[in-house]
Amino acid sequence: MGNKEQLYHDIGIVSFVLTELSLYLDTHPTDRNAIEYFNHYNRIRHQMIKEFSMKYFPLTLDLAESNKEWRWGDAPLPWEGVCA
Repeated sequence: MGNKEQLYHDIGIVSFVLTELSLYLDTHPTDRNAIEYFNHYNRIRHQMIKEFSMKYFPLTLDLAESNKEWRWGDAPLPWEGVCA
């Protein structure tokens, strides 16, 4: 697995953790440890997505900003495979 694929894979793992934590927090909204974990992993995910967007192509529209050229359309389409 190359660097691009590894980073994309890691973003998926952290995104899964955040989804699970958000579901837990829906039923345990006062759990301070879970809130701290959520905030921690949310910061990590944001940094990973920002790094991926700068190196390869933006994963979210809010990171599509560019000084030289518009890169939003650089991502592979779903039927082209992940990180093709």
